Amino acid sequence: MSGDPEVSALAVNVTIPEALRWTDTRRGQEFQLTTLNVRLLPDGRLAVKAYGRPVAGGRGAYVSFPVPDDPELASLVAKAATRAAALWADHRGLG
Repeated sequence: MSGDPEVSALAVNVTIPEALRWTDTRRGQEFQLTTLNVRLLPDGRLAVKAYGRPVAGGRGAYVSFPVPDDPELASLVAKAATRAAALWADHRGLG
């Protein structure tokens, strides 16, 4: 193999701390958002979506929600990306 491999996606899942969780509604069902999916875009910017479970219980659909423009959530995303980069850099190869 010559040259650098083409990496098509880099994403990490981040648990939202209790104090930063929020609820949102989709198709008449209320969800508590508990996880962020942070993706590194080809141009180096980050994209983020939130996922969670229905407040009423049950499995519910796996649907994404926008992340509010909140400085604490933005800080969490930035810290998570930096932490993920360090973990990737320190990988020890296939298990």
